[in-house]
Amino acid sequence: MVSPQPSPGSAEAPAAVPLDIAALRTQYREAKQALLAQFMAARPVPQQAQRLIREMTRLADATLTRLWSGCGLPADAALAAVGGYGRGELLPYSDIDVLVLLPDGASPETDAALKDALERFITACWDTGLEIGSSVRTVADCVAEARADVTVQTALLESRWLCGERPLVAAFQQATTAVVDPRAFYRAKLLEMQQRHTKYEDTPYALEPNCKESPGGLRDLQVLRWVAGAAGLGRSWAEMAAHGLLTPFEVRQLQRHEGTLTLIRARLHAVARRREDRLVFDLQTAVAESFGYRHTKAQRASEVLMHRYYWAAKAVTQLNQILMLNIEEHLAGDCVTPLRQINARFFDRAGMLEVAHDDLYRENPHAILETFLVFEQTPGIEGLSARTLRALYNARDLMDAAFRHDPINRELFLDILRQPQGITHAFRLMNQTSVLGRYLWVFRRIVGRMQHDLFHVYTVDQHILMVLRNVRRFFIPEHAHEYTFCSQLAANWGEPWPLYVAALFHDVAKGRGGDHSELGAREVRRFARDHALDREDTALVEFLVRHHLTMSTVAQKEDLSDPDVIRAFADKVGDERHLTALYLLTVADIRGTSPKVWNAWKGKLLEDLYRLTLRALGGARPNQDAELDARKQEARQTLALHSALPGTEEPLWKTLDISYFARHEAADIAWHARMLWRHVDRPETVVRVRPSPIGDGLQVLVYSPDRPDLFVRICGWFDSAGYSIQDAKIHTSRSGWALDTFQVVHPHCEDRDQSCYRDLITLAEHQLAVALASEAPLPEPGRGRVSRRVKSFPVTPRVSLRPDERGQRWLLSVSTSDRSGLLYALARVLARHGVNLQLAKISTLGERVEDTFLVNGPALQHTRTQLQIESELLDAAAPR
Repeated sequence: MVSPQPSPGSAEAPAAVPLDIAALRTQYREAKQALLAQFMAARPVPQQAQRLIREMTRLADATLTRLWSGCGLPADAALAAVGGYGRGELLPYSDIDVLVLLPDGASPETDAALKDALERFITACWDTGLEIGSSVRTVADCVAEARADVTVQTALLESRWLCGERPLVAAFQQATTAVVDPRAFYRAKLLEMQQRHTKYEDTPYALEPNCKESPGGLRDLQVLRWVAGAAGLGRSWAEMAAHGLLTPFEVRQLQRHEGTLTLIRARLHAVARRREDRLVFDLQTAVAESFGYRHTKAQRASEVLMHRYYWAAKAVTQLNQILMLNIEEHLAGDCVTPLRQINARFFDRAGMLEVAHDDLYRENPHAILETFLVFEQTPGIEGLSARTLRALYNARDLMDAAFRHDPINRELFLDILRQPQGITHAFRLMNQTSVLGRYLWVFRRIVGRMQHDLFHVYTVDQHILMVLRNVRRFFIPEHAHEYTFCSQLAANWGEPWPLYVAALFHDVAKGRGGDHSELGAREVRRFARDHALDREDTALVEFLVRHHLTMSTVAQKEDLSDPDVIRAFADKVGDERHLTALYLLTVADIRGTSPKVWNAWKGKLLEDLYRLTLRALGGARPNQDAELDARKQEARQTLALHSALPGTEEPLWKTLDISYFARHEAADIAWHARMLWRHVDRPETVVRVRPSPIGDGLQVLVYSPDRPDLFVRICGWFDSAGYSIQDAKIHTSRSGWALDTFQVVHPHCEDRDQSCYRDLITLAEHQLAVALASEAPLPEPGRGRVSRRVKSFPVTPRVSLRPDERGQRWLLSVSTSDRSGLLYALARVLARHGVNLQLAKISTLGERVEDTFLVNGPALQHTRTQLQIESELLDAAAPR
């Protein structure tokens, strides 16, 4: 018989070593169980987890090598470990990812012997108890996959030779590393991380966190190693420190917290006896007891464990942000980021607040709180720079009792609360940087504290910040569609900051035992005394904290048709001001517990209780808020001045909701009504243009049946006609008509040249209407012109896409250098993916734009499409 010839490009398979699969399975299982038993019996310290991981990796290596040699694979093939296994981090029940490398030209599709050998090997792995994830490729295949998919690219970057042809693995490593573009890789990993954080609620404090994938988990540390390695800045903390990315103190902190998270994850695997990375309620107590924690009267064992986890995750979140910004600056290379001085202590570095020098806080501790006040007060500031974050991280020891009792710091804290904007972001930053808990020592006690119920899905500190956010949104017109009745009440309220104080303190005494409402009332009274609040505000915030659960209890558990129930509740609240404040805080509190807790029925009960109680107190029914009613009345007066008949506004106004009136001035409301009153029930598109009532340029009104590409066609016409869009207010009526208003300027008309304006108005009204009637394909966006300053000091484009609290609409934020045609380029991306635009807020800050859109559409429900949209928006926003 003639022996079969080897296929081209392959080598003769070495003689197979006989395998006893049953014996190998027994050996592997017993060795693994021995390692786990030794680990669980040892003192629970990070060093033991690292030892377990090393030994598990060695055991898998040895078993795979034995199986490879016994299955007759070609001599010129090789086996490599990839992914987490490739970097030598094999936990007890993690997948074992391997890559079978074949020489160029070899293929199991054409080589039956090779196919049989591969099937024997993979089957033997599973029969032995190795849960492998396998792929079979040539080096060329790997390069192609790495180019096409950044996830594959990442896994292949972490590879180790296991057995077989070592030079083939070396060639593979060299080829896949050469594929990586450090900047593109950084951007892709950053988008992936942001999306992953959104998936896990953008907080490290979820009650059942994933210790690998959640914000502050081990994946965030792996991302740092990936992007630093791709940038040539080292793959270990020590190597990164050698390149200047980390200080020795930060290296110690990273090693400490990584060790804690790894230890918890390893114990979780061992307790669950399966691959489980979520610290679910069912396993928290068992994992805690494996650490030696025990229940006490003060707290449960699981609370001790979770508190340890949350503090580690919080530190990782802080350090991840610092390092990612540092790496981004390194990748920018010689591109100098412009600095704009804000005051003697702070600069604006491309939208990031930066300290004037590294020792600022040690020289002037008052600047710690001033950081967040400047953050609120400076338009265009989006966050804190790596330098500022690092300085705050290293200044935590300065925030002691003397710092908290300093009158200047107390006044600064109140100033932060009293700002008209930026409250939510400032307090989240204060918590993330540990400043909030160190200034409000009572708040520090509830950072990372769990709430053992199915009502709250956040830790106490995160719940409090969610409630603060919700209260704040009542006072922001752009969010009127979320809280319609609350927004009406808030418009008549006055200064909102006492409500913010109540939100901060309403749950601050949880976990102490006793009535947290009463204990919290004492704490907020002490805060009011220390910060010199007046008697009326002190009484209000103390009342709100003490009774923050009362209204929901009455609404959901008592008979609202009983006059005695209403009367008793009215006696408790006392007056309309206390009732309104309590209603706002109650709605914010319920909505801040869980996305699933609030529903229309609860909302109706609370609103019914509010209205019934208001009637019992003798107040007027709040059918419309006074400010918006005054705005409508002013619009009617303006219409009368233009000789409009009474009732001219009614046909249009009946189709509009509160958010329209909240976002438009009375003069604009009157102009819209005057232009559109006879077109409400007609099918044609209406375009009206007038000289801008504020500043130079034109104001353009478009009234048209809404459709997905309407906004982009409007922007496209403006771009082709040479207009620059300065502002856009997008609104969709109840009847499905778009009512959009644009502020535009044209380079040919300056200094309010009325004759030029007349010509432009005539052209715009005709040509824009024709363009909107067209069904022709959208033209390609122009290259756009950028200023010399932007060319010299480009702003790194940033895109953020996040769901609103209902998960039905998405908030899209884009920050980049300004240029003509930018808005059209962005809108074109949205139109291409069928994303509908509902609101748009265009803001130009010198050479930088900060645009915010409220969008929805089926494409946003898919993770892969979201990433694609974000990536395309970044490309569209990049300077050309």
